[in-house]
Amino acid sequence: MQFSHHPDIWTRFPELAAATLYAEGIHRNVSVDAQVGRFNATAKSRLDAAGSESELPEIKAWRAAFSRMGLKPTQYRCASESLLRRFRKEGALPPLHPLVDLCNAASLAFAIPVAALDADKVAWPLQVRPAAGTENYLSFSNEIEHPEPGEVTFVDAQNQSHARRWTHRQSGLSAVRDETARVLIVMEALHPAAHDDVQALAAALAVAMHEVWGAAPQRGLLSAAAPSFRPAGAACPDTTPGTAAG
Repeated sequence: MQFSHHPDIWTRFPELAAATLYAEGIHRNVSVDAQVGRFNATAKSRLDAAGSESELPEIKAWRAAFSRMGLKPTQYRCASESLLRRFRKEGALPPLHPLVDLCNAASLAFAIPVAALDADKVAWPLQVRPAAGTENYLSFSNEIEHPEPGEVTFVDAQNQSHARRWTHRQSGLSAVRDETARVLIVMEALHPAAHDDVQALAAALAVAMHEVWGAAPQRGLLSAAAPSFRPAGAACPDTTPGTAAG
């Protein structure tokens, strides 16, 4: 089981900082109200001070990155910006699954995209890389899409795409559901304080997951010098190693 970023990503986005968590024993028969409440309070305070999510440095950096990728940043928003917009307008996010609710709340608090993937729905290894255009992406409406050639996506060993436009939208294939027990959580940021902030985000999520599930997530910090994360003892054998390397 391995997660990485393709060298092209580090070359094009040297400011990238990424952190990961791997955890087992996840289930939905828990309450995350206290943890979500703490994260939401932080998000509200930051929004009140900034006036709008678009003024936060984390969001500004992702907007700039989307522009560099040839995307209109007000048409395709990173996941954290979309969540913050909804939170600002509605005051809360709808409950989905305890882990998803927790990750969404942490994403609000830190304004950093957080992807939670069901580890058993991924054909490992998994890599963030430019798409060839032949990958299959399963939408939440159960339709198959194909990322545009060159589009940044998460690709596994069976040529399955687990995201569209990098941090814009996750795949329905590996979304966390009731039966999910093992998860990989990925946090990526590009703003000047990204290196410290993704570590703080990962630490805060790890504490919250321990409070809720008694889990002790394995943590990783990725960089151009150490571009991959392989959790110890994870029973997810790689499928055709290297296929996802592009």
